[in-house]
Amino acid sequence: MSTLTQDTVSPAPASPIDKPNTMRAVKDKLATVAVYTAFLIAVIPLVWILYTVISKGAGALLNPEWWTNSQRGITARTVGGGAYHAIIGTLIQAAITAVIAVPIGVFTAIYLVEYGRGKLARAVSFMVDILTGVPSIVAALFIYTLWVTTFGFERVAFAVCLALVLLMIPVVVRSTEEMLKLVPNELREASYALGVPKWKTIMKVVLPTAFSGIVTGVLLGLARVMGETAPLLILGPPSKAINMNPFEGFMAALPTMINGERDQVVQAAYDRYWGAALTLIILVMALNIAGRLISRFNKVSR
Repeated sequence: MSTLTQDTVSPAPASPIDKPNTMRAVKDKLATVAVYTAFLIAVIPLVWILYTVISKGAGALLNPEWWTNSQRGITARTVGGGAYHAIIGTLIQAAITAVIAVPIGVFTAIYLVEYGRGKLARAVSFMVDILTGVPSIVAALFIYTLWVTTFGFERVAFAVCLALVLLMIPVVVRSTEEMLKLVPNELREASYALGVPKWKTIMKVVLPTAFSGIVTGVLLGLARVMGETAPLLILGPPSKAINMNPFEGFMAALPTMINGERDQVVQAAYDRYWGAALTLIILVMALNIAGRLISRFNKVSR
């Protein structure tokens, strides 16, 4: 009868690699704490602002007249009145701005991605970068010099839209440019292999593929310009009446309504400008949410 013997295997000495790196673990914890601290520092003011605006402006929005009436005939001490005129004015100005800025921004991005080569493309890209950093008041003063001083036209809502166009174009260009770069080159090459011209490839293949991402950038650009105040103050003074014509008379907007009511110390005006601030936040938030939802259906990210 044979006897089975088992050799006793002694454990191998621990390698320096297997030992926990204490310093690395400490740095990882410190970085985690720093990230969470920075997040809390950024969130606290945001939550504070939202709480303040909602608590002080919700009362005005709960009144049905807020959505159906204007401020015409309403004095600083009069209770009531609505923001219908300012909401309509904000939406009209945003729509005109988008009609002008979106085609220019999209075509510029197409040129930079699909055709742009050499000095001209670098110059266009450089000018877009400059427009990105231009303050809104500088854009407003430029349009004022051109529209009022040079051509002698009156200050109207359309002039405001021209200033907002200068602020929206770089947002649309950069967002569209990034989405076009994400379109796989294989799609372009397959279209070229079938004998499709380049312009038709762009229209039928590239743009449809990046369409949802482009729309997202447009909505984010609109969300930015809808809250601008300087162009409205310089080119389109506020109005308390409803005006649907952007080429004649003054047109109200939510930012100018806030600015016009903030100097009043009575409770009625106090409630109105907080209500206008909350209304503007809701409109901007709706555009941002719409942009996020559309981005989920982006064909490029699938």
